[in-house]
Amino acid sequence: MKTILDVTCGSKSMWFDKNNENTIYTDLRNETINIHGKTIQIRPDKIEDFRSLSFKDNSFKLVIFDPPHAKHLGKNSVLKARYTTLWPTWQEDIRIGLNECIRVLEKDGILIFKWSEIEITTNRILKIIDHKPLFGHTSNKGKTIWLIFIKK
Repeated sequence: MKTILDVTCGSKSMWFDKNNENTIYTDLRNETINIHGKTIQIRPDKIEDFRSLSFKDNSFKLVIFDPPHAKHLGKNSVLKARYTTLWPTWQEDIRIGLNECIRVLEKDGILIFKWSEIEITTNRILKIIDHKPLFGHTSNKGKTIWLIFIKK
């Protein structure tokens, strides 16, 4: 039984083990994009919309949520190819998506939420979500924030 769920795996760029046997990788896309001499592969195990996950309540020990971070990326942007862009309904999408991640976590399960402050601050995200993180960390690059939640 797989105990880890990545609900927005994209190209799995943050994963060291891109084929971890304990993980189900999901994404809304399954495609190969060639851009600026780079090949970006989006190859989830399963197509899923993070706003409406098909998994049962309390199914995973660890959930990773790394949604799109920006509204305005150029047509030929590598970031757009890797992550896609936020939809006009992004505030509700993030709130619903985080709630879905919490729903599929088992009791005392951990949610890792990755956010990049390319256009939208973490403080703005914290105002729209229904859960309070346990703690967080800013990466060395300064714009990426890691927030950790636990389901009680």
